Formats: sequence, C-alpha cells, structure tokens
Amino acid sequence: MKIAIGSDHAGFRYKEKIINILIEKGHEVKDFGTYTSMPCDYPDFIRPVALAVAKKEYTRGIILGGSGNGEAIVANRIPGIRCTLCWNEDSTEFARKHNDSNMLSIGERLVDEGLLERMLTLWLETPFDGGRHANRLAKIDHSH
Repeated sequence: MKIAIGSDHAGFRYKEKIINILIEKGHEVKDFGTYTSMPCDYPDFIRPVALAVAKKEYTRGIILGGSGNGEAIVANRIPGIRCTLCWNEDSTEFARKHNDSNMLSIGERLVDEGLLERMLTLWLETPFDGGRHANRLAKIDHSH
C-alpha cells in the first residue's frame, strides 16, 4: 500500500516509529514532514498529505500531532477525506469498519506507544463493512 504520512513537532517521534513499522510491513511510505522536533504549524504538513490522498496519489494517509485533533480537522476540510482520530484498538477498528477511514490521526501525547503497531495493523487490515455504513457515508458526501 502507498501511504502518505505527516506530523507537526508534537507528533514527530511517533511519525518516525510509524514509518519504520510501515516499511517493515512492506508498505511504500512518503514522509511529508516535519523533519525535526522544532515547533511548527501543523497545517503546513497535514494539508499536503490530505491533498495527496484525495488525489489518489496515495492509498491512505497518517497524520500526527500532540492530540491529533487539529490535524484531523485540517484533513477533513479536503473533499474525499475521511480522517478519523483514533486513540485505542476499538476506535481504530471502527474507523475502518464503519467509516471507511482513508486517513488516520493520532495524538502522540494521548496514545500509548505500545498501542501503535496494533492500531496500525487494525487500520491497514480491517475491511469496510459497507451496507448501512456506505449509505451514511454517501449522505456525508452529498450533504450541503
């Protein structure tokens, strides 16, 4: 799978760990930055990830910050993005099963490092249930 990833300074440490996990699992990863832990503005790194996923240049995107909230907001401003903020295994599994999440937002300050690999596995391997959930996603995409 082709995966785009980006973070601000508060998610930089986990971003580096996640890149290594993804590469070990055989995925192609594009790092959109940031490339240091120096303070920066998250939209500068998150918006390009979301745009690349929306244009289907990448299958999925992963974004990180301190809480993951601002990052998810930026991503979800882009049409075609279904970015879910996840904090444990259940929220990650439901993000795929019920929301067909194409972007994952994680808050480094709120998610235990020991959960990262399991959350990634669930998010990458859990299929979308479709059915009633597909109808709901269609309503989101077509509401004004």
